[in-house]
Amino acid sequence: MNSKIEKLIKQFAKLPRVGARGGQRIVLALLQDKTGRASALAAALADAAATIAPCPVCGVLTDSAAGMCEFCRDASRANGQLCVVRDLADVWTLEKASVFHGRYHIIGGLLSGAAGTLPDDLNIASLPQRIANENITEVIFALPNTVEGKTTQHYIMSAIGDVAGVDFSELASGVPLGGDLDYIDDGTLTLAFGGRKSL
Repeated sequence: MNSKIEKLIKQFAKLPRVGARGGQRIVLALLQDKTGRASALAAALADAAATIAPCPVCGVLTDSAAGMCEFCRDASRANGQLCVVRDLADVWTLEKASVFHGRYHIIGGLLSGAAGTLPDDLNIASLPQRIANENITEVIFALPNTVEGKTTQHYIMSAIGDVAGVDFSELASGVPLGGDLDYIDDGTLTLAFGGRKSL
């Protein structure tokens, strides 16, 4: 196999849920396409890599020249609610379902002994100061309903401590054990968010 093609396949195969066979199909489709799709994709990736960065406040990826993302700039979202999520995909899921209208905080993963993910690897340390700065009254946990998700949630609660006037809540039991937000339909997510329980 051509070394350049093989190198390209290996890069695509590293992407989540793609694998070697998927990477091979993607590369062949791009290279055999006559419409310039490969060049357009390369240009779009180069532009995104050069201009997109995490919001310094919440971690949502943004290309805003101001640095802050659309959620942190939107004054109508300063309603005292802060939703803690694992990654940007969870933000997109919640936005698609239109179940949350406050602000987000992406922690960038979950605590895991097996994976070697420690508190310092996650975006947790800035939370107490952010809660104080933005007058947060409710921290809502929308983390996966897994052992790692619960461990991370408990750690964050202890890290925030007894900040005056802050309540903690989590999504209701509509989220199945071991469930990720990515795989939950909008109706179930709406019920889980609306029926969230205090911690």
